[in-house]
Amino acid sequence: MPKVKDFKLTSDSAKELVRQMKDSGGFTARKLGDSAEILQRMLDDRDSLNFLSFPADIVATGTRGVLKDMIRRKWFDAIVTTCGTIDHDIARSFGDYRHGTFDSDDAKLKRSGVHRLGNVFVPQRSYGPLIETMMTRWLGELSSQGNDDLSTSELCSEIGKRLGDDSILYWAWKNRVPVFVPGITDGAVGYQLWQYSQNHKLSVDVLKDEQKLADMVFEAKRAGALILGGGISKHHVIWWNAIRGGLDYAVYITTAQEFDGSLSGARMKEAISWGKLKARAPQVTVEGDVTVLLPLLYAAMQTT
Repeated sequence: MPKVKDFKLTSDSAKELVRQMKDSGGFTARKLGDSAEILQRMLDDRDSLNFLSFPADIVATGTRGVLKDMIRRKWFDAIVTTCGTIDHDIARSFGDYRHGTFDSDDAKLKRSGVHRLGNVFVPQRSYGPLIETMMTRWLGELSSQGNDDLSTSELCSEIGKRLGDDSILYWAWKNRVPVFVPGITDGAVGYQLWQYSQNHKLSVDVLKDEQKLADMVFEAKRAGALILGGGISKHHVIWWNAIRGGLDYAVYITTAQEFDGSLSGARMKEAISWGKLKARAPQVTVEGDVTVLLPLLYAAMQTT
């Protein structure tokens, strides 16, 4: 099967398309045009502390390349994501994922040593065993340096400096953008942290992350967020911004529905009632697949 390749977008040809979407007045197309305008205002505001949040699954796709490039361009000041983002960023730095199908025979895949993530095939050898090998090596290096008490943002930085420049964590480390992972134990890297701790001294201090977030949001004059998907990543961003009176800009892309009361399905405007978004803040919720909409949005906004 062909391997999964990251987007590498260098043309500004999407700008006119997204502008016309804005002018079309049509449903989700109009919302994508609105999101480009809000995001541009947010990035142009030098007094805005800008967050990026996203779940791990899109890192298994070519959308990883868009996330990496946005961080490389220093669009954001902080990232909130899930443990699987570290997993996939490590795995894809050393091995390839492959194109698959949603209707594959999963029992056959299991026998063949392949994990399925939607329509992406993840070779088992490129995931669990590889992550175990690398994490054991890196944690040993950190331990030998007396660095065995880490926050998740410090851990991500240490991993980033050990990866190549085709990774998300590398550019976050390079540009000093902290990556917060409030659910650090929920993934292959989290499991390796636990496993290593059984025979070695190791502490992962999530409260140290919370202090760093508190310092950032309390010092910010304004704050904005590009929120991709829901769950813990979304909530951690809007929760901390409630402490400072709410976000000043927000763009949210989701496929979830709101009828079940889930956070992932909640439209951005619901956050106003909780004080997590200011009542007059420019905001939009765009319904759709991030792997389709984010590359369009990014291509329409990049200037070089």
